[in-house]
Formats: sequence, C-alpha cells, structure tokens
Amino acid sequence: MLSNKEILCPNNLLDRAHKLKGVKAGIVNAGKPLPMLSVQDAVREDLIDPIFIGDKTEILNCAKNLNWDISDYEIIDEPIENETAKIATKLASEDKIKIIVKGHIHTDILMKEVLKREYNLLGKTRLSHIWHMTINKDDRPLIITDGALNVLPNTKTKMQIIKNVINFSNRIGIERPKIALLSATEEILDSIPSSLEAAELTKLSKEENLQADVFGPLAFDNCISKKSAAIKGIKNDVAGLADVLLVPSIEAGNGLVKMLIYFCGACAAGVVVGGKVPIVITSRSDEAQARLASIAAAVVALD
Repeated sequence: MLSNKEILCPNNLLDRAHKLKGVKAGIVNAGKPLPMLSVQDAVREDLIDPIFIGDKTEILNCAKNLNWDISDYEIIDEPIENETAKIATKLASEDKIKIIVKGHIHTDILMKEVLKREYNLLGKTRLSHIWHMTINKDDRPLIITDGALNVLPNTKTKMQIIKNVINFSNRIGIERPKIALLSATEEILDSIPSSLEAAELTKLSKEENLQADVFGPLAFDNCISKKSAAIKGIKNDVAGLADVLLVPSIEAGNGLVKMLIYFCGACAAGVVVGGKVPIVITSRSDEAQARLASIAAAVVALD
C-alpha cells in the first residue's frame, strides 16, 4: 500500500515565493544531509540567504558532500542542540533573520525557545501549524490545520487557528477559503465533542463575519467529495469543496497528513504561523522536496 511516487514541490508555492528573493533564514542545528540538501535547493531557487547554526565541522562536511561551496554564507559554530535554538530565536528577535528553519532538532526544543516572551516573537494570535498538501506539482492544495502544534485546542484557540489559516490562504491566492470543520459525522451529537465544537465554530465564524466560508461538523468524505455530500443531502458551500480541513486534535491531523504522504506520495509543506516570524517545522524523516516546499511556504507567509 505504500506509495513509491516521487514527492514533488508544488509550483504554486514556488511561484509565489519567487516574488521575494534571498530572505534571510536561520537554519537551526544544520549539518545533517537532508536539511542541508533542502537548504541548497532553496538557495538555488533564490528563496533564502541562510545563516547556518550548528556544528561547523559537520556543516562544512555536509556541504562538501553536496559539492556546495558555502563560503559566502555565515556559519555560527554551536555543537549543542539546545543552544542552536536559542541562537536562532535571538537572531529572529533582533530582526537579523526573517524565517526560522528547523534542521536536525526536536520540535519541542525549538518551540520552547520561540515561546519564551523574552524574545518577543509571539504575535496577536496564537501560533498554529499549517500543512499545505499536494500530490502533483500543479495540484490545487488541501490545507490541514493544526496537525503539529496545538494538541487539543479549545473553541477559542480554534478560532485563532481559523484566522491564521484564512491569512495564509489569502497569500496563496485563495481569496475566500472554504474551511471544513472535521469530525466523525455531519450530525451534531453530544457523544462526539468535536461535532459540538464544530457547530459552535460555525456560529462564531458567522457572527464575526470572517472572510471565509466555515462549516461543520463534516466527516472527511463530506469535506472533499461533492458526490458523498450530495448522497447525504448536505447542502452547503463548503461540503465537498473544502480548501481547508480544521482537524479536532493533533492526532487526527498528524495521522491524516502522514497517510497522504505515505499512501499517496503527497508533498507536505509545513509552517508555523501567527508569530513575528514563520517557522519551518518538518519531520526529521521528510524528504528534501517537502522541506523545500516548507521553506517556500514560510517565505509566502512572511508579512
């Protein structure tokens, strides 16, 4: 069942990211083959101007193995993983980098530093994670949020996640995104808390007059299949046409994204938004094209 399809960075992200050239980016705990390869790809695409943070010997060895001359780029020599996160967040707080790119470092170590108020990197809304999903290079994307950062967000947090994803959707050319509130059913049932939350979010989104069509609860098939929605008699502008899936929990989002990657060969571009700087958060096992797509998504997300 596992897909052998080559993962490809989508054109819609690259085309939009190309409008900004050479964005200063801090590569946190660089010096491993996959992060270095994706950064090399991003530099070739003229997306970023990297500052490498990590063990200088490892960084130089990786670059040598890639036949990549990085003598024109700054390297901050720091062999301790936790310290690389501190350096990157400090650079971002001083406006010396515009994007933070996770290298070979645990997400919780990096985000622990980002969330420290002393760095002043938090914005007006809560930080949230967005997956921009495509299978082929010219696909219309499916956005999934939040499958990596907010574990079990309440209604208030989900409203902030919705506002973040509307902003990102606008930046990739979706003027009024259709946001489906994922549950296990299209019915509002006391026994399924996510369905109750979805109904409340639908109501709140209308009251706040958000520039998006927000509707739920919807089961997955009703989110993405017009045929399924029609058979079940669901008449709504979102049903079967979702641009965005707002998942009820991190487990639901993470599982859905990983299934699309491993069963369908999807390219998952992951970025944290809502703060002063976009943060590229990828799995340490992600392929280079997915990492490149994530960097492109971060460039697109820049204010």
